[in-house]
Amino acid sequence: MISKEELSVYLTDHLGGAAAGEELAERLRSQNEGSSLESFLAQLALDIAVDRETLGDLMERLGITKSAAKQAGGWVLEKLTRIKYSERLTRSADVSRLFEMETLSLGIEGKLAMWKSLKKVAHEDPQLSNTNFDDLIQRAQQQLDGLERHRQEAAVRAFTA
Repeated sequence: MISKEELSVYLTDHLGGAAAGEELAERLRSQNEGSSLESFLAQLALDIAVDRETLGDLMERLGITKSAAKQAGGWVLEKLTRIKYSERLTRSADVSRLFEMETLSLGIEGKLAMWKSLKKVAHEDPQLSNTNFDDLIQRAQQQLDGLERHRQEAAVRAFTA
């Protein structure tokens, strides 16, 4: 049997992270207008928003209340990322972009791990078992793969003259 208390902590943390990831993807998109990266990041931000909504719907089905504090924590985390990776501190827009893309990648890896964990215990709760975790896992993996191609390009720009 699934412990709703532990699951609540886990999912509300991920929901806060999803909000931060969506904002980060959108900010990266706006900073890369007119480039090939812009269209990828626009779609990625949209996909993250859909995943966040899917997670919110799942939480609702499970009777888990969204935590305003954890949502705010995700928002604050994204704002701290802006400061930490600002061009004024890194002294390079390319290095800042690389750091932000790596941060976004870590968030998507966390989402992928979450979907895999939920799939593993889905048989324990009918509200979980009617969720297609395979599709969610595949979409997260595609997001990671696409982001990795662009992250590699960002690394080349950041470290070569």
